Amino acid sequence: MEKHMSKGSVVLAYSGGLDTSCILLWLKEQGYEVIAYLANIGQDEDFDAARKKAEKLGAEKVFIEDLRSEFVQEFIWPALQANAVYEDRYLLGTSIARPCIARRQVQIARREGAQYVSHGATGKGNDQIRFELTCYALYPQVQIIAPWRIPEFYSRFRGRTDLMEYAEKHGIPVPVTPKAPWSMDANLMHISYESGILENPKNHAPPDLYQMTKNPEDSPNEPDVLEIHFAKGVPVKVRHVKEGTCKETPLEIFCYLNEIGGKHGVGRIDIVENRFIGMKSRGIYETPGGTILLHAHLDIETFTMDREVRKIKQSLGIKFSELIYNGFWYSPECEFVRHCIDKSQESVEGCVQLSVFKGQVYILGRESPKSLYNEELVSMDVQGDYDPCDASGFIRINAVRLREHNRLQGAAQKKL
Repeated sequence: MEKHMSKGSVVLAYSGGLDTSCILLWLKEQGYEVIAYLANIGQDEDFDAARKKAEKLGAEKVFIEDLRSEFVQEFIWPALQANAVYEDRYLLGTSIARPCIARRQVQIARREGAQYVSHGATGKGNDQIRFELTCYALYPQVQIIAPWRIPEFYSRFRGRTDLMEYAEKHGIPVPVTPKAPWSMDANLMHISYESGILENPKNHAPPDLYQMTKNPEDSPNEPDVLEIHFAKGVPVKVRHVKEGTCKETPLEIFCYLNEIGGKHGVGRIDIVENRFIGMKSRGIYETPGGTILLHAHLDIETFTMDREVRKIKQSLGIKFSELIYNGFWYSPECEFVRHCIDKSQESVEGCVQLSVFKGQVYILGRESPKSLYNEELVSMDVQGDYDPCDASGFIRINAVRLREHNRLQGAAQKKL
């Protein structure tokens, strides 16, 4: 296509898979110059093959960006500090990755002078929202091309068969192995599985679905005992007690905990969740390293944090989880909440010893130079500065409200 006929440059979030390969070619057909961008966030991918594929399909440029370290430090660690869990169970592995990926996409678009960005997210899911809110927050003038929301595109490609036919016609290499009857999204933090046979919430996950974790029944019969050291609410060192193995960089720590957790089948969940767009969806997730860290962080945080501060921080953690899930990482309210949570972590320091075994994480002990635990004060054998007589007044004061409630209830009963 002649340069002067171009509608402009578009940075496509490219995975190397069937969908985004077809989107790349379709964008070229529409008259755009396509810059393909692949984010390495820890997924098992042949990046060289994906680069060659994108170049063969006519991408003007291909950027493969290793975002693993910044994904851990700038996204996973703040989520850990918050104990971020959506609807009590989901550790937000996909939700946290999207702003990380989209941020670099926007940086490339600005640097390359591209007016457009594009992605392959569906029109029913959360990811379209997460990608696009990040793009608009960081590059307000950007224009977004979302093919799965364009009637001309989704009417032409009604399913996988149409994509396969288009790919074969245009020389796009198609998958040789049969596609699993579900969709999968992987990164350093987790793997998620949804759609296909999983859309019926009654269907059990097939045993061969899980890729990151062993079945707990088949896991080792000996536990792995670890020490996890924290400073300001983030892990700074992990040591295997028996083997003496130490990991000290954020990426090494997280990868090692994934390995240990995966070996023991830790971090599997099967849930129905509420999408931001208004529907419920069924998702299966495995988050081995993140689950170990959540247990450890909760323990050291309770050990070192004031009770009332923790109550407020707990409510902020719930709000933070919702903001991440809904795509508002780069919003003023999320920035405010992150600052508050960061402030709460100043004294969250120390070491937790735990055992990882047969799908479970067992806390064994903890120590901290900033502990608020006073062994003498709490001991049943030592009186210390605490006068038990004071408890009588404390109880009576707290009972005033309960007595008044009883009086009111009694008065109401007499009227009946």
